[in-house]
Amino acid sequence: MSSAEATADSHGGNQGKAREHFRNITRDISWVAESPKPHPLWLGALGIAVTLFAIGIWCIYCVLWRGIGVWGNSNMVDWAWDITNFVWWIGIGHAGTLISAVLYLTRQQWRVSINRSAEAMTIFAVMCAGLFPLLHTGRPWFAWWMIPLPNDMGSMWPQFRSPLMWDVFAVSTYFTTSLLFWYMGLVPDLATFRDRWAMRGNKVRALVYGILSLGWRGSARQWHRYERVYLILAGLATPLVFSVHSVVSFDFATSQLPGWHTTIFPPYFVAGAIYSGFAMVMTLVIPLRYLFNLKHIITQAHIHAMCKVMMATGMMVAVAYGHEFFIAWYSGNEFEAFTFLSRVFGPFWWAFAFMGWGNVLVPQFFWSTWVKNNNYVIWILCIFVNIGMWFERFVIIAVSLSRSFLPSAWAYYHPTRYDIGVFLGTIGMFLTLFLLFFRFAPVVAISEVKGASEEAHAGKGAH
Repeated sequence: MSSAEATADSHGGNQGKAREHFRNITRDISWVAESPKPHPLWLGALGIAVTLFAIGIWCIYCVLWRGIGVWGNSNMVDWAWDITNFVWWIGIGHAGTLISAVLYLTRQQWRVSINRSAEAMTIFAVMCAGLFPLLHTGRPWFAWWMIPLPNDMGSMWPQFRSPLMWDVFAVSTYFTTSLLFWYMGLVPDLATFRDRWAMRGNKVRALVYGILSLGWRGSARQWHRYERVYLILAGLATPLVFSVHSVVSFDFATSQLPGWHTTIFPPYFVAGAIYSGFAMVMTLVIPLRYLFNLKHIITQAHIHAMCKVMMATGMMVAVAYGHEFFIAWYSGNEFEAFTFLSRVFGPFWWAFAFMGWGNVLVPQFFWSTWVKNNNYVIWILCIFVNIGMWFERFVIIAVSLSRSFLPSAWAYYHPTRYDIGVFLGTIGMFLTLFLLFFRFAPVVAISEVKGASEEAHAGKGAH
């Protein structure tokens, strides 16, 4: 046998192995949507999520019918659970944009197994976040007044110098870009689902997936245009990773209230958002990779990479906390110093303790190799991170407002059952949407996983 024939045979064998590997990837990811019966634990989680969602709908109905006076807000603590929840949900969505856009531009291959779930999480988190400012206005049916539309009401026009208006445009731009980016990546995989259901003879599902796949056929021209548009959207989404939560932080940093009036808020909020976003990604992905047998696609290496990102951003948040206390002392401003001492020793000391535990101490566990290899411990730590980041926003917003300049304006904040119910409702809405997405949509980017695998580059260096 000549050397040319031997090389051809080896190439043929490699190509056969690559095709089999690609078929296995398609089968294993498609199986999540194609399995006739969902996992019992998935059904149980969906039942809990729908119940929480129903509680939230009832509480929102009560808020709309009776007004926001049913919340625990007062004249002193006028921003409380509603704005706390808004900032928390916006922060959770940041991991999706970072994984999809920034890591794509830097060509980080480990992103391909988790980017689809993270992008979906971003969309659903921003949807939950948008509810709270709308309800907080007291008259959400007039929300269109925040849009700069020509009108005949004289001076009725948005105040563009207000960071609250910047929020409207930043969050709406963020949502639109993230939605386009997410759906653009779904198109080739939706076409794969269309073809698989058509071969099975299920015309209804084939039609649904066919409509959603926009006529994708996988031609060279379509792939060229797809990659070009995907790159453009990644470039557009990358500045949003840093701008959106910076704009949200301006809601506080541009005020004169002690505890808010600080220039460190933009980078501090961005680091905290990425930290909490990755924690939520692992909170959702770790159990679902077990339930749907995706451990060979979402591997332990991906978990390790996310632990490293959480450790880095958690350390940034810890440094920001120390910087705040240092500046409160170094500035010589007695109001600022009192605000931070009140956070530690005042009536809300317990909220500060939760914040410190979840955001300063928990990241230190990720130095341990044993922790990074124990997914049960990682999942529990991520729950603590989610709780700690919520309390961080509560400490910044409600605790600062409860101890403002004048002692006569001090107050203690008590949430009502409607505050709690609306928040639980958004958690239920988020989990319901995510669980349905995980069951019926391509949960992993099939085409990107294939492109990042070793088999896709098996022919390189053969000659």
